[in-house]
Amino acid sequence: MADRQRITPRSEDFSAWYNDVIMRAELADYSPVRGCMVIRPRGYGIWELMQQALDGMFKETGHENAYFPLFIPQSFLAKEAEHVQGFAPQTAVVTHGGGKELEEPLVVRPTSETIIYAMLSKWIQSYRDLPVLLNQWANIVRWEMRTRLFLRTTEFLWQEGHTAHATAAEAEEETRLILGLYRRFMEEWMAMPVITGVKTESEKFAGAVRTFACEGLMQDNKALQAGTSHFLGQNFARAFGTQFQTASGELDYVWSSSWGVSTRLVGGLIMTHSDDVGLVCPPRLAPTQVVIVPIFRSDDERIRVLEVGGQVMDALRAGGIRVLLDQREGMKPGAKYYEWESRGVPVRLEVGPRDVDKGQAMLARRTGGKAPVPLDGLEISVRTALDEIQAALLAAARDRREANTFRGVEKDRLIEIMDGSGGFAFGGYCGSDACELAIQERTKATIRVLPDEEFRSDPAPATCAWCGKKAVVEAVWARAY
Repeated sequence: MADRQRITPRSEDFSAWYNDVIMRAELADYSPVRGCMVIRPRGYGIWELMQQALDGMFKETGHENAYFPLFIPQSFLAKEAEHVQGFAPQTAVVTHGGGKELEEPLVVRPTSETIIYAMLSKWIQSYRDLPVLLNQWANIVRWEMRTRLFLRTTEFLWQEGHTAHATAAEAEEETRLILGLYRRFMEEWMAMPVITGVKTESEKFAGAVRTFACEGLMQDNKALQAGTSHFLGQNFARAFGTQFQTASGELDYVWSSSWGVSTRLVGGLIMTHSDDVGLVCPPRLAPTQVVIVPIFRSDDERIRVLEVGGQVMDALRAGGIRVLLDQREGMKPGAKYYEWESRGVPVRLEVGPRDVDKGQAMLARRTGGKAPVPLDGLEISVRTALDEIQAALLAAARDRREANTFRGVEKDRLIEIMDGSGGFAFGGYCGSDACELAIQERTKATIRVLPDEEFRSDPAPATCAWCGKKAVVEAVWARAY
């Protein structure tokens, strides 16, 4: 930022606003390595809370964590033709190590299907070895030309799940299970509503039979692909010879799925909720949920106020609330308020001498509103405020999405929407690659998903939004990150 004290308004330049919020909240910074970012403690704290929530959900559904190598033999990627074609432009390749040229170049993993299936081929012999339900938390390298903090960087953090099953039905069920799990996390933790559905052939994961996705709508009315879950069929199993003996004694290839979300979710959180003051963070993912700001003018007041502030901090912390007491001197309370607001702390408790005398604190919400609350039973008041903020953020994001969702669009209306303010445009689709490409070339909008039944229009559109021929399915178009 040219002026570190100013956040560019969203209405003026959404991209600059996004970067300003990240810098002001101290979530990340640019690395000396082009295209890479440094995730600062506040940003990593959000990611850690995301990890904890998702990791618990994975383990509740029977998945186990493992770790696979960062380096993948180049020949592995070539074994699955569609996969290597999809990732070849983004791969980073190591050709030398230990001062010598390697006999075979090593690819820095863009994703781990190939290295994992090489290992599953060793571990799986019988149907008794199935299912295999694995997840790993790792870093990924994809050589991006145009990068943006959290949303698209050359190296990023993610989780990738990989499962192997005895039947296609089990693998499909797993793919759908994870899609639902992702949606629940995004809505219940991130307060970010998403639509789910299947990707078109041109948008699916390289090497998958089908790709399912969660799509959120950001405040600038662009879509964000927030998570994907892939039914891989037997593609990778055939490429790597991952076979098992069935219960009837025959040999078959395993059926598999893979799925992942990344630090891109932090970007989604920022763009869904934040404002021109700075970060707005849903309480469930806020590294600091409550900040206590003491107010005093004299040493006597300071002692009294800090004593009560410390007691409040200890009580809230004992109740499992993430709380901080701001004891910094030489900084006016108003400056502290602004700083913590820009960092997205959901609740601020102000404690001054009069509050101590009255046995109360002033509770201010990051999303607006301020009122006194008694110190007796303060934890209940704080928890109520946090829960209400979480629910209000989801409701506001859902209302905004619905206000910018347009159904039954036809060609002129689709062009008008995408040339204008944008949003989710639902319309009929004939299934033609030519129509899909023509829409993208004219509007820069892509089919985000063919929506799941829950999100489909009633009645279903009868004709293609572009060519006017009979529609075979409904599609959701949007410009996207």
